[in-house]
Amino acid sequence: MSAFWQFVRGDWYFALPLFLMSLTAVTLVIWRIMLNLHAKTDMSEFLPTIQQKLEKEGIDAALKYCQSRTDMIPRKLFVAGLETSRQGLSAMRRAMANVIELEILPDLNFLLAPILAIGKIATMVGLSVTVISMINTFNEIQRSSGGNVTSSAGAIGLALFGTLLGLVTAIPLVFAYVLFKDWIAKFEIQMKSAAQKLLLLVQNLKSPAPPSAGPASKAAVNTAPAETAAARR
Repeated sequence: MSAFWQFVRGDWYFALPLFLMSLTAVTLVIWRIMLNLHAKTDMSEFLPTIQQKLEKEGIDAALKYCQSRTDMIPRKLFVAGLETSRQGLSAMRRAMANVIELEILPDLNFLLAPILAIGKIATMVGLSVTVISMINTFNEIQRSSGGNVTSSAGAIGLALFGTLLGLVTAIPLVFAYVLFKDWIAKFEIQMKSAAQKLLLLVQNLKSPAPPSAGPASKAAVNTAPAETAAARR
Protein backbone atom coordinates (compact mmCIF):
# COMPACT_ATOMS: atom_id res chain seq x y z
CA MET A 1 0.00 0.00 0.00
CA SER A 2 2.85 2.38 0.73
CA ALA A 3 4.21 1.78 -2.76
CA PHE A 4 0.81 2.70 -4.22
CA TRP A 5 0.66 5.98 -2.33
CA GLN A 6 4.21 6.66 -3.41
CA PHE A 7 3.02 6.29 -7.00
CA VAL A 8 0.06 8.61 -6.34
CA ARG A 9 2.27 11.30 -4.77
CA GLY A 10 5.08 10.99 -7.29
CA ASP A 11 2.99 10.68 -10.46
CA TRP A 12 -0.10 12.60 -9.35
CA TYR A 13 -0.56 14.08 -12.84
CA PHE A 14 -1.16 10.49 -14.04
CA ALA A 15 -3.13 9.22 -11.05
CA LEU A 16 -5.46 12.22 -10.79
CA PRO A 17 -7.25 11.64 -14.16
CA LEU A 18 -7.78 7.99 -13.25
CA PHE A 19 -9.24 8.93 -9.88
CA LEU A 20 -11.51 11.48 -11.54
CA MET A 21 -12.72 8.89 -14.04
CA SER A 22 -13.40 6.45 -11.20
CA LEU A 23 -15.41 9.05 -9.28
CA THR A 24 -17.39 10.00 -12.39
CA ALA A 25 -18.07 6.36 -13.19
CA VAL A 26 -19.36 5.63 -9.68
CA THR A 27 -21.68 8.65 -9.91
CA LEU A 28 -23.06 7.51 -13.29
CA VAL A 29 -23.63 3.96 -12.09
CA ILE A 30 -25.51 5.11 -8.98
CA TRP A 31 -27.56 7.54 -11.10
CA ARG A 32 -28.48 4.74 -13.53
CA ILE A 33 -29.46 2.40 -10.69
CA MET A 34 -31.78 5.06 -9.25
CA LEU A 35 -33.38 5.62 -12.66
CA ASN A 36 -33.96 1.88 -13.06
CA LEU A 37 -35.58 1.63 -9.65
CA HIS A 38 -37.79 4.62 -10.51
CA ALA A 39 -38.87 2.97 -13.78
CA LYS A 40 -39.97 -0.36 -12.30
CA THR A 41 -43.65 -1.21 -11.88
CA ASP A 42 -45.21 -3.78 -9.58
CA MET A 43 -47.45 -5.40 -12.19
CA SER A 44 -49.18 -7.66 -9.67
CA GLU A 45 -50.48 -4.52 -7.96
CA PHE A 46 -50.96 -2.34 -11.01
CA LEU A 47 -52.87 -4.63 -13.40
CA PRO A 48 -55.83 -5.33 -11.07
CA THR A 49 -56.11 -1.60 -10.38
CA ILE A 50 -56.13 -0.61 -14.04
CA GLN A 51 -58.60 -3.40 -14.83
CA GLN A 52 -60.96 -2.11 -12.16
CA LYS A 53 -60.61 1.43 -13.49
CA LEU A 54 -61.44 0.30 -17.02
CA GLU A 55 -64.45 -1.76 -16.04
CA LYS A 56 -66.02 0.66 -13.55
CA GLU A 57 -64.98 4.13 -14.71
CA GLY A 58 -64.02 3.71 -18.36
CA ILE A 59 -61.02 4.48 -20.52
CA ASP A 60 -60.80 8.18 -19.62
CA ALA A 61 -60.49 7.44 -15.90
CA ALA A 62 -57.88 4.76 -16.56
CA LEU A 63 -55.95 7.19 -18.75
CA LYS A 64 -55.91 9.86 -16.04
CA TYR A 65 -54.76 7.29 -13.50
CA CYS A 66 -51.86 6.21 -15.71
CA GLN A 67 -50.86 9.82 -16.35
CA SER A 68 -50.68 10.42 -12.59
CA ARG A 69 -48.17 7.59 -12.11
CA THR A 70 -44.40 8.12 -12.19
CA ASP A 71 -43.25 4.62 -13.19
CA MET A 72 -42.47 4.04 -16.84
CA ILE A 73 -44.95 1.37 -17.96
CA PRO A 74 -48.13 3.22 -16.89
CA ARG A 75 -46.88 6.74 -17.58
CA LYS A 76 -45.60 6.09 -21.10
CA LEU A 77 -46.65 2.67 -22.40
CA PHE A 78 -50.22 2.50 -21.13
CA VAL A 79 -50.88 6.19 -21.78
CA ALA A 80 -49.89 5.72 -25.43
CA GLY A 81 -52.18 2.71 -25.72
CA LEU A 82 -55.19 4.26 -24.00
CA GLU A 83 -54.93 7.52 -25.95
CA THR A 84 -55.38 5.57 -29.20
CA SER A 85 -57.87 2.99 -27.87
CA ARG A 86 -60.82 4.55 -29.70
CA GLN A 87 -59.02 3.99 -33.00
CA GLY A 88 -58.93 0.23 -32.52
CA LEU A 89 -56.59 -2.45 -31.23
CA SER A 90 -54.25 -2.16 -34.22
CA ALA A 91 -53.68 1.52 -33.51
CA MET A 92 -53.05 0.74 -29.85
CA ARG A 93 -50.51 -1.92 -30.75
CA ARG A 94 -48.66 0.41 -33.13
CA ALA A 95 -48.64 3.29 -30.64
CA MET A 96 -47.23 1.17 -27.83
CA ALA A 97 -44.60 -0.40 -30.10
CA ASN A 98 -43.48 3.08 -31.20
CA VAL A 99 -43.27 4.29 -27.60
CA ILE A 100 -41.16 1.31 -26.60
CA GLU A 101 -38.78 1.75 -29.52
CA LEU A 102 -38.52 5.54 -29.68
CA GLU A 103 -38.99 6.72 -26.09
CA ILE A 104 -38.66 4.06 -23.41
CA LEU A 105 -35.62 2.14 -24.69
CA PRO A 106 -33.60 5.34 -25.31
CA ASP A 107 -34.44 6.43 -21.75
CA LEU A 108 -33.31 3.08 -20.37
CA ASN A 109 -30.03 3.28 -22.30
CA PHE A 110 -29.33 6.76 -20.95
CA LEU A 111 -25.85 6.96 -19.30
CA LEU A 112 -24.80 3.50 -20.56
CA ALA A 113 -22.62 4.91 -23.35
CA PRO A 114 -20.49 7.12 -21.04
CA ILE A 115 -20.22 4.27 -18.51
CA LEU A 116 -18.82 1.93 -21.16
CA ALA A 117 -16.64 4.69 -22.62
CA ILE A 118 -15.04 5.44 -19.24
CA GLY A 119 -14.46 1.72 -18.70
CA LYS A 120 -12.61 1.37 -21.99
CA ILE A 121 -10.74 4.67 -21.74
CA ALA A 122 -9.58 3.94 -18.18
CA THR A 123 -7.81 0.78 -19.36
CA MET A 124 -6.03 2.62 -22.15
CA VAL A 125 -5.12 5.55 -19.91
CA GLY A 126 -3.68 3.21 -17.29
CA LEU A 127 -1.66 1.39 -19.92
CA SER A 128 -0.42 4.71 -21.32
CA VAL A 129 0.63 5.82 -17.85
CA THR A 130 2.61 2.60 -17.41
CA VAL A 131 4.29 2.91 -20.81
CA ILE A 132 5.29 6.55 -20.20
CA SER A 133 6.58 5.74 -16.72
CA MET A 134 8.55 2.78 -18.06
CA ILE A 135 10.11 4.92 -20.79
CA ASN A 136 11.16 7.54 -18.24
CA THR A 137 12.53 4.83 -15.94
CA PHE A 138 14.64 3.23 -18.65
CA ASN A 139 15.94 6.63 -19.69
CA GLU A 140 17.07 7.19 -16.11
CA ILE A 141 18.73 3.77 -16.12
CA GLN A 142 20.58 4.63 -19.31
CA ARG A 143 21.79 7.94 -17.94
CA SER A 144 22.85 6.48 -14.60
CA SER A 145 26.37 5.17 -14.19
CA GLY A 146 26.69 1.51 -15.12
CA GLY A 147 23.02 1.16 -16.09
CA ASN A 148 22.10 -0.66 -12.88
CA VAL A 149 18.61 -2.13 -13.47
CA THR A 150 18.31 -3.52 -9.95
CA SER A 151 18.42 -0.09 -8.38
CA SER A 152 15.52 1.01 -10.63
CA ALA A 153 13.33 -2.06 -10.01
CA GLY A 154 11.21 -0.07 -7.56
CA ALA A 155 10.51 2.62 -10.15
CA ILE A 156 9.50 -0.04 -12.67
CA GLY A 157 7.10 -1.53 -10.12
CA LEU A 158 5.59 1.87 -9.45
CA ALA A 159 4.99 2.33 -13.17
CA LEU A 160 2.74 -0.75 -13.20
CA PHE A 161 0.35 0.90 -10.76
CA GLY A 162 -0.98 2.93 -13.69
CA THR A 163 -2.25 -0.21 -15.41
CA LEU A 164 -3.57 -1.54 -12.12
CA LEU A 165 -5.53 1.62 -11.40
CA GLY A 166 -6.97 1.61 -14.92
CA LEU A 167 -8.10 -2.01 -14.57
CA VAL A 168 -9.61 -1.38 -11.14
CA THR A 169 -11.69 1.36 -12.74
CA ALA A 170 -12.58 -0.50 -15.93
CA ILE A 171 -13.53 -3.98 -14.71
CA PRO A 172 -16.45 -2.93 -12.45
CA LEU A 173 -17.73 -0.56 -15.13
CA VAL A 174 -17.80 -3.21 -17.85
CA PHE A 175 -19.51 -5.59 -15.42
CA ALA A 176 -22.11 -2.94 -14.51
CA TYR A 177 -22.70 -2.20 -18.21
CA VAL A 178 -23.43 -5.88 -18.93
CA LEU A 179 -25.83 -6.06 -15.99
CA PHE A 180 -27.64 -2.91 -17.13
CA LYS A 181 -28.06 -4.27 -20.67
CA ASP A 182 -29.42 -7.53 -19.28
CA TRP A 183 -31.89 -5.59 -17.13
CA ILE A 184 -33.05 -3.60 -20.17
CA ALA A 185 -33.63 -6.79 -22.17
CA LYS A 186 -35.77 -8.25 -19.36
CA PHE A 187 -37.65 -4.97 -18.92
CA GLU A 188 -38.41 -4.87 -22.64
CA ILE A 189 -40.01 -8.33 -22.39
CA GLN A 190 -42.03 -7.12 -19.41
CA MET A 191 -43.22 -4.08 -21.39
CA LYS A 192 -44.34 -6.21 -24.33
CA SER A 193 -46.21 -8.52 -21.98
CA ALA A 194 -47.87 -5.56 -20.29
CA ALA A 195 -48.88 -4.11 -23.66
CA GLN A 196 -50.50 -7.41 -24.64
CA LYS A 197 -52.42 -7.50 -21.35
CA LEU A 198 -53.69 -3.97 -21.91
CA LEU A 199 -54.94 -4.97 -25.36
CA LEU A 200 -56.86 -7.87 -23.81
CA LEU A 201 -58.35 -5.63 -21.12
CA VAL A 202 -59.60 -3.10 -23.66
CA GLN A 203 -60.88 -5.85 -25.94
CA ASN A 204 -62.86 -7.44 -23.11
CA LEU A 205 -64.58 -4.22 -22.10
CA LYS A 206 -68.32 -4.75 -22.08
CA SER A 207 -70.03 -2.86 -24.88
CA PRO A 208 -73.81 -2.46 -25.15
CA ALA A 209 -75.36 -5.24 -27.23
CA PRO A 210 -77.51 -4.22 -30.23
CA PRO A 211 -81.27 -4.63 -29.64
CA SER A 212 -82.55 -7.98 -30.92
CA ALA A 213 -85.66 -8.29 -33.04
CA GLY A 214 -88.63 -9.54 -30.98
CA PRO A 215 -91.38 -11.94 -32.13
CA ALA A 216 -93.71 -9.11 -33.11
CA SER A 217 -91.03 -7.57 -35.31
CA LYS A 218 -90.35 -10.92 -36.98
CA ALA A 219 -94.09 -11.40 -37.60
CA ALA A 220 -94.32 -7.94 -39.12
CA VAL A 221 -91.38 -8.72 -41.38
CA ASN A 222 -92.93 -12.03 -42.46
CA THR A 223 -96.42 -10.55 -43.17
CA ALA A 224 -95.07 -7.55 -45.07
CA PRO A 225 -94.54 -9.43 -48.37
CA ALA A 226 -98.08 -10.97 -48.16
CA GLU A 227 -99.71 -7.59 -47.60
CA THR A 228 -97.79 -6.12 -50.50
CA ALA A 229 -98.94 -8.94 -52.81
CA ALA A 230 -102.61 -8.53 -51.74
CA ALA A 231 -102.44 -4.82 -52.43
CA ARG A 232 -101.18 -5.45 -55.94
CA ARG A 233 -104.15 -7.76 -56.66
